[in-house]
Amino acid sequence: MKNNILPAFINAGKEENGLPPLREVFKEYFPIGVCVNPQTLQTHRHLIIRQFSSITAEDEMKFDRLQPEEGRFDFTEADAIVAFARENGLLIRGHTLVWHNQTPEWVFLDKEGRPAPKDLVLQRMEDHITTVVSRYKADIKVWDVVNEAVSDREGYLRVKSPWYQRTGEEFIRRAFTCAHRVDPEARLFYNDYNAAVPEKRDRIVRFLRDLLDRGVPVHGMGIQGHWTIYDPSLAEIEEAIEAYAALGLEVQITELDVSLYHWSDTGNFKAPPPELLARQAERYRQIFDLFRRYRQVITGVTVWGPADDRTWKDNFPVQGRKDWPLLFDENHRLKTVLF
Repeated sequence: MKNNILPAFINAGKEENGLPPLREVFKEYFPIGVCVNPQTLQTHRHLIIRQFSSITAEDEMKFDRLQPEEGRFDFTEADAIVAFARENGLLIRGHTLVWHNQTPEWVFLDKEGRPAPKDLVLQRMEDHITTVVSRYKADIKVWDVVNEAVSDREGYLRVKSPWYQRTGEEFIRRAFTCAHRVDPEARLFYNDYNAAVPEKRDRIVRFLRDLLDRGVPVHGMGIQGHWTIYDPSLAEIEEAIEAYAALGLEVQITELDVSLYHWSDTGNFKAPPPELLARQAERYRQIFDLFRRYRQVITGVTVWGPADDRTWKDNFPVQGRKDWPLLFDENHRLKTVLF
């Protein structure tokens, strides 16, 4: 594929006008994925199958969904997502094994409801990872093992995390080691947001270098692309990709969306302003052009939702605020002036 294929699509219109699906546009660069859930597998089925080459479960593979009570696993929704991927020839990313959110309280308590000892918490974590990774070993070869362990603004690690409170840093090393032991062929990622913000980027690089120096089996860095039309700068994104690649890691963009708002804007558009959609389209074009230039480093890009009619950015972080951050509009059509 020639590097000038994307600019040829500028102002070309929508899928109905004959544009090839995104999975074809990017097939010589990297898999292009989307996060899904049981609802969007129904409501956005055609869009997902036609446009994307990979899927990621939005919530259905997180700890609280899979093991809400000790020893009682519920794989119903996760199994359905894996079956959908298998039936439609899609890759699937596993998301996520260990996170400070969406982990049930029982993991950190003993039978009397008191804080559980370190060894018990670690054993429960390893039992969970072993069960989950073993179940999906044939289908999932990329896992977000640990999610968001690095602090945003102060200190180094997220010390208020219940995992850290009960085990210190050890849960991180043990999680990667356990996942690798269960499936030595799987590619194991650390995943985090604000990973292109220079101060946090530097903390993440320090964190990853320490793990690698200790021989922990980390294979990749997942850069959550929860960005806006305003920030981060392209230079910051590029510097982050280079910084993680310099550690010898794969890089994947794991949760891409581009908000029309600053993070805490209190405004609430009734419809997406055309001038902001144009700015968003140019932003996406620049971002994907950057990703293509780093095709030897970036091994996957996943957008965090199929289309604008249902997005996790609706009502977050501002209640009652509608956003339009995705590649496809509310009618499931590729946005104009996108590529």
